[in-house]
Amino acid sequence: MTTQEDFEAAAQRAQQLPSKPSNMVLLQLYALYKQATEGDVSGDRPGGFDFKAIAKYDAWTGLRGTSKDAARQQYVELVNSLS
Repeated sequence: MTTQEDFEAAAQRAQQLPSKPSNMVLLQLYALYKQATEGDVSGDRPGGFDFKAIAKYDAWTGLRGTSKDAARQQYVELVNSLS
């Protein structure tokens, strides 16, 4: 089980990765972080031409129902795989 300290350390490491991950991996990191810290997405899906916001919302929505603990664990594992 991942502790809050492990999660916070992984979040710090994610900011200092030696190379920028692909956009898909960045969306995964974003969605897992948001799910781990806030839980299920709320609010309306962005509209119009804000494609970045739409992609982020959709990635986070894909994790709906995932517990905060599970999202924390997956986030740490993903960051560890990138380091």
